[in-house]
Amino acid sequence: MPKNKGKGGKNRKRGKNEADDEKRELIFKEDGQEYAQVLRMLGNGRCECMCIDGTKRLCHIRGKMHKKVWIAAGDIILVGLRDYQDDKADVILKYMSDEARLLKAYGELPENTRLNEGIVGDLEEDDDNDTEEFVHFEDEDIDRI
Repeated sequence: MPKNKGKGGKNRKRGKNEADDEKRELIFKEDGQEYAQVLRMLGNGRCECMCIDGTKRLCHIRGKMHKKVWIAAGDIILVGLRDYQDDKADVILKYMSDEARLLKAYGELPENTRLNEGIVGDLEEDDDNDTEEFVHFEDEDIDRI
């Protein structure tokens, strides 16, 4: 029989999420960093984000967070801006929901930022237009077809 040379299987690689229970210190942005909200996940360790400064950027999830910190649409993240590419950034940190609420309370995030929602964007403006885009048929039109 072959000898097992590994340190364990799939369950060992997953580990335990015991670090989620403890409170961590709230990290604010520094020079060259910006807060952003994830618009959509693109796959391959990338996501499209709307930064607080109003710029839509393509963000790359760093290797330390890859497959360990799960990011979804609507999450508040901290991104590191690139000097040489303004339309791209790197994800540094994902804020938990309570940390995002604290950032909003401290005035770091604008008041119009919607938290804890999977759908991101200005959907409120789209809801005001109640114009129906349906085609109405008469009964006799159906009989002709």
